[in-house]
Amino acid sequence: MSQASEPKKILIIDDNAAVRSTLEALFKESGYSTVTAENGLDGLYKAKQESPDIVLLDIMLPGMDGYRVCRMIKMDQNLKRIPVVMLTSRMGEEDREKAFESGADGFLIKATRVEIILQEIRDKLGQK
Repeated sequence: MSQASEPKKILIIDDNAAVRSTLEALFKESGYSTVTAENGLDGLYKAKQESPDIVLLDIMLPGMDGYRVCRMIKMDQNLKRIPVVMLTSRMGEEDREKAFESGADGFLIKATRVEIILQEIRDKLGQK
C-alpha cells in the first residue's frame, strides 16, 4: 500500500476526556487518523509506539506536564522530527514562551475555532 494514501496520524495528549473525544471526532472527520493519551507518560509511550505525524499536547497534565513531555519528545532521536503543537487553556505570554523553550512547534489556545486548529495541523504537516 502506498504511503501517500495513508491518513496522517495525530497523537492527542490531554487529560480531559471531552477534549480528547471532540478533537478525535474533528480530526477523523477531516481525514486524519488519531491516537489518544490521557497523561504525559502514556503520551510518550504512544509517541514511541505509534510514530504519529504530529502531536497535539496539553500543558496541564497529571504527573508529567506538557512542557516536560515536549522536551522528552524533542530529545528522543526517533521522535524529535515530529511537530508538537501545545493546545492549552492557559493564555499567558509566559506559557507561550515556556512552550517554545521546551521545543514546541506551535501554540494554540483551546478556545480557538476548529478551523484555526485544523489550519495549524495542516501547516505543521506541510499540507495545503
